[in-house]
Amino acid sequence: MSSRTNPTVAVLMGGPSAEREVSLASGRACAAALREYGYRDVVEVDAGPDLCAVLTRIKPDAALNCLHGRWGEDGCVQGLLEWLGIPYSHSGVLASAVAMDKQRSKAVFRAAGLPIVDSIIVKADAVRAAHVMLPPYVVKPNNEGSSVGVYLVDVENNGPPQLDPEMPDEVMVETFAPGRELTTTVVGDRALTVTDIVTTGWYDYDAKYKEGGSTHIVPADVPEEIFNLCLDYALRAHRALGCRGLSRTDFRWDEARGTEGLILLETNTQPGMTGTSLTPEQAQATGMSLPELCAWMVEDASCGR
Repeated sequence: MSSRTNPTVAVLMGGPSAEREVSLASGRACAAALREYGYRDVVEVDAGPDLCAVLTRIKPDAALNCLHGRWGEDGCVQGLLEWLGIPYSHSGVLASAVAMDKQRSKAVFRAAGLPIVDSIIVKADAVRAAHVMLPPYVVKPNNEGSSVGVYLVDVENNGPPQLDPEMPDEVMVETFAPGRELTTTVVGDRALTVTDIVTTGWYDYDAKYKEGGSTHIVPADVPEEIFNLCLDYALRAHRALGCRGLSRTDFRWDEARGTEGLILLETNTQPGMTGTSLTPEQAQATGMSLPELCAWMVEDASCGR
């Protein structure tokens, strides 16, 4: 990032993805945190088709990327920022693209020796017509986040899921991993801690982002060997994908199976930064306030990530 005394920081938010509202909340929270830290020239940018022109006019010294979902998290905006020569936060083009593609990221995790469940890419119409995998299984878009369009097909279901017409033509179908929801954030080269996410049902979009949708126990009350494995796996996943800056890796843990029951689900290169988000909460639990975390991301910003 520029060494100017009063750098201009563009906080990218909103955008056209299915996670627009969450991104706006993340961006506003981060912009406020930067101002609280002492940054005086913070520009909130709702990323639209004119993003290139807007950034060319603003000429920011750094971009804090608070976009979620497609276009903002999959390497697209990262490529634009590289083209414009604007230092930016989080992962670069390749790591962002691979992490956003769940099937390709699983191939990376498998090669790195990390525990994952079996999955296939199938036409959505085939999933609607018949069980393509023995239940229980999960159906989800291959390149969306925040539990957008996720279907849990239980053994008690009478038939295949009736997917929303807006689901993509091809979807991922993966073996359901039972157990507790655990997650770990990586900042730089350090895995912070482990959170146990407690919900009354599926950890879906509402459970993630609505007040009271879930309870977060941080640090998680799990055996030390499971806690340490989460830290280890999250850091290994971050490095295997080539992530930079910040990432968060999600797990399922089946207590009955001990360490064999810990499964890596996915790595998020642009984790949420809202008032109910896990990453700011983990940072706070390990002694880093949201303003400090946002300032760290800006100071860490670069091109060629």
